[in-house]
Amino acid sequence: METTHVPSTTYSTPVFENANIGKSYKKLWMLLPLALLIVLCTGAIVAFHGYIAWMLGRPSIAPLSSNPMKAAGLAYDDVVFTSSDGGSTLEGWLIPAAGSDRSVIFSHGYGGNREELWVPFYSLAKELNKQNFNVLLFDYAYVGTDMSVTGGVRESLELQGAIDFLKKIGTKHTYVWGFSMGAGTALQTALYSKDIEAMILDSTFLLEPDTLYHNIKNQVDLPRFPSLPLIRLFFPIMNGTSMNQIPYQDVKQKEYPMPILFIHGMKDTKAPYDIAQSIYENQSAPNTDLWLLPEGRHELIYKANKKEYVKRAMAFFNTAAARQP
Repeated sequence: METTHVPSTTYSTPVFENANIGKSYKKLWMLLPLALLIVLCTGAIVAFHGYIAWMLGRPSIAPLSSNPMKAAGLAYDDVVFTSSDGGSTLEGWLIPAAGSDRSVIFSHGYGGNREELWVPFYSLAKELNKQNFNVLLFDYAYVGTDMSVTGGVRESLELQGAIDFLKKIGTKHTYVWGFSMGAGTALQTALYSKDIEAMILDSTFLLEPDTLYHNIKNQVDLPRFPSLPLIRLFFPIMNGTSMNQIPYQDVKQKEYPMPILFIHGMKDTKAPYDIAQSIYENQSAPNTDLWLLPEGRHELIYKANKKEYVKRAMAFFNTAAARQP
């Protein structure tokens, strides 16, 4: 019987034609840490600018340390009133002048309150009281509350609320003395208010893109791009108000009907003096003036030249008051 021999076949493990797939996966895994690093860095940059926008709306403000009687021997009343739209409640001090129907409202700056000791408000209030002006010192709503700074958008309604309050208690002639962002707020209020008869504006600050970036760069050396667009993006998210709502262009172009005394230092590193100068050049009301101090710094002009400062300020308000019936 014959035996049939079947040829033996050798089997081997299949070989994949695309042997590079394994290498591609290895490259992807090597790139993953880099991609994660890029994502983390981008997130950190975005979060950092969001934090800046949040902090801009919530400046650190010292608590009140005194009052008009303790600091300057001035009798005063605690007062409470609302903004013109009723959206915020304001607290302040009213320093009365016997029988007077003319009042000066102090509009404090960013990071300050109704005291502003570095100006200082108490000394100026005493000088005004000697000239028979009532004086109202008050805090904007972002002082001591969870409200944020809005660059004058809400604050201008609060300043109008202060004006309305004085009218209700018998004031017939109202003047505003603004400092830094409080001066910018006064200009915003005066865009629509018919109740302000004269203003002194010391170290006028307008929250616009250029001055915002200028002040940020003074603190942190950030590039204009992408820092400024990112901060402007986050500002309304963190603070409820867009910078587009701040009428800084209208302020810079407006010819105001009332006299204004602009006071500014040429060494002001927070609010460049050329902004105040350009606004002044648009004005034609009688008694309007610009006092530029070559060595003056932001809100420190009174301390640099007290006698001249008081002399000019009192002369301005007295002249404005003399023009009223």
